[in-house]
Amino acid sequence: MSLTVIGTMAFDALETPFGKVDRIIGGSATYVAWSASNFTNAIQQVSIVGGDFPQAEFDKLAARGVNFDGVEVVKDGKSFFWSGRYHMDMNTRDTLVTELNVLEHFNPQLPASYQNTEFLMLGNLVPAVQMSVINQLQNRPKLIVLDTMNFWMEVAMDDLKAVLKKVDVLMVNDGEARQLSGEYSLVKAAAKIHEMGPQFVIIKKGEHGALLFSKGEVFYAPALPLEEVFDPTGAGDTFAGGFIGHLAKTRDISFENMKSAIIVGSAMASFCVEKFGSERLQEITKEDIENRIRQFVNLVDFKIDL
Repeated sequence: MSLTVIGTMAFDALETPFGKVDRIIGGSATYVAWSASNFTNAIQQVSIVGGDFPQAEFDKLAARGVNFDGVEVVKDGKSFFWSGRYHMDMNTRDTLVTELNVLEHFNPQLPASYQNTEFLMLGNLVPAVQMSVINQLQNRPKLIVLDTMNFWMEVAMDDLKAVLKKVDVLMVNDGEARQLSGEYSLVKAAAKIHEMGPQFVIIKKGEHGALLFSKGEVFYAPALPLEEVFDPTGAGDTFAGGFIGHLAKTRDISFENMKSAIIVGSAMASFCVEKFGSERLQEITKEDIENRIRQFVNLVDFKIDL
C-alpha cells in the first residue's frame, strides 16, 4: 500500500489577520506527508531542497514512516521560498515573494525502491515534471491523483492536457475547474474534465466544502464551521493527504470509498487551518481525527419523513 508523493518541501513566510510568521516549513509534499502519515506509514517522498532545509524536519516525518530516498538535497543551494499575505476573508491572498531557488532545476529521479508504488500523488508542479514522474514508473499505480492550478492552465495548457490523459483523479478549486473546462456550471465543468481523462474530479470550494464527481455520480462534503481560522496555507494539500492516505490504507478506490476519503480529507484540512503551517498537524492524535470525522458525520446526518 505504498504511497509516493511528488511536491515541494519549502519555507513560507505568512501574514494573516490573526498573526505573522517568518520562514516556517511548508510545501505541498510536506503537508501531504503530515496528513497521509496518519493513515499509512509507507510514504515515499520525492522533492528537492537546499542545504538550508532543517534535518530535524526530515527526522520528524521519518519517525512517521516517510522515506526520503527520492528527495534531492542541494547542499550549496537554497530551498524554495514563498511569502504571502491573506485578506480578511481568508479566501484571497497576495503573493509577496516567490523564490524558486533549487526548485527551478527540479528534475526528479525515482529510486528503484519506488517502482512498485500503488498510489501516486502528483502535487502542484510544472506539468512536464509531473509527466516525467509518470513516465519513469515501469508499472502503472493503482491510482494516480493530480493537483494543479490556474497558472499552468495559462502557460502550459498543452502539457497539462497531456498529463490529464494519464491520471485517475484531478483536484482543482472551483475557479480552476471553470477555467480548465470553459464552463461556469460545475456539473458541466466536471463532465468536460472527464472527457480530458480523469475518471474522478474533485472540486474544492474552500470554506464551502468539496464536490466529488464520477461519470453520472456526484457527492458533496461540507466544510466544518470553525470559530477561528488562523492560516489556510496548505489546507488543500492537507486535504489531498487525508484523501489519498485513506485510500492507501483501505486499498479501495470505489466511488463509495472515495466519498469517505473526501470526508477524511476535509477533516484533516480543518485541523490544518487552526494554526500556522503544519504545527497543528503535528499535534493531533488518532482520537482527535476520529472525533473530528464524527463531527462531519453529525453535520450532515438527518432524518426526514416524506
